[in-house]
Amino acid sequence: MRKPLIAGNWKLNGSLVENQELVQAILSGLQEVDADMLLCPPSVYLQQVLALAGGTLYVGAQDAAEQDSGAYTGETSAQMLADLAVQFVLLGHSERRSLFGDSDTRVANKFTQAVAAGLTPVLCLGESLAERESKQTEAVVARQLNAVISANPNVDWGNVVLAYEPVWAIGTGMTATPQQAQEVHQFIRELLQEKLGAVAEQVRILYGGSVKPDNAAELFSQTDIDGGLIGGASLKAADFLAIAKSI
Repeated sequence: MRKPLIAGNWKLNGSLVENQELVQAILSGLQEVDADMLLCPPSVYLQQVLALAGGTLYVGAQDAAEQDSGAYTGETSAQMLADLAVQFVLLGHSERRSLFGDSDTRVANKFTQAVAAGLTPVLCLGESLAERESKQTEAVVARQLNAVISANPNVDWGNVVLAYEPVWAIGTGMTATPQQAQEVHQFIRELLQEKLGAVAEQVRILYGGSVKPDNAAELFSQTDIDGGLIGGASLKAADFLAIAKSI
């Protein structure tokens, strides 16, 4: 049985004081949570959050370089993240794809580096509003996923997390209906089954896109939705915990 995972993507938010208050508040409310909890702060705060989490919460980075070393000013390698004892890394987030030009090939290269460093990738997949309206959702998601599978056929995919995040639902207040989300999650799992076999049943697939306390329970009740990749609501301990408790 797949254990649910609730991941908080803090994006470009946080400070030393705010982080301490947030993590401590999350830790104090874990008694009723039956899910793995993951925090993904900006890279400059990884060491602080790791220390605060104390092994009770998982900690992940928001991105990693596609190279392992070299003249790449501003980049952080997967091996460097592993050196800090970071456990997870987000890859292919829609904001990285749209704002920073992360192509399918670049995401696949980053995935290769993350796995080699012993990190658990959280691979993000999703379509734009225009792509959904033109009925390209499955084609886009399949293209994004197949690019990574093709470059990494021998990876232990049972230790990989996927996150379906329709781009049109991120930070917009719009949310895919539970039925819409389940349809895509089921498609992803069936694609994994076709490409990788029985390991598909082990892969956790998260939903991301304006998840809130009032819609989380219905989303998480769907057969193939194994938790959430939470943006804005992860910056408020009460909301983040309420989402986690709704599993």
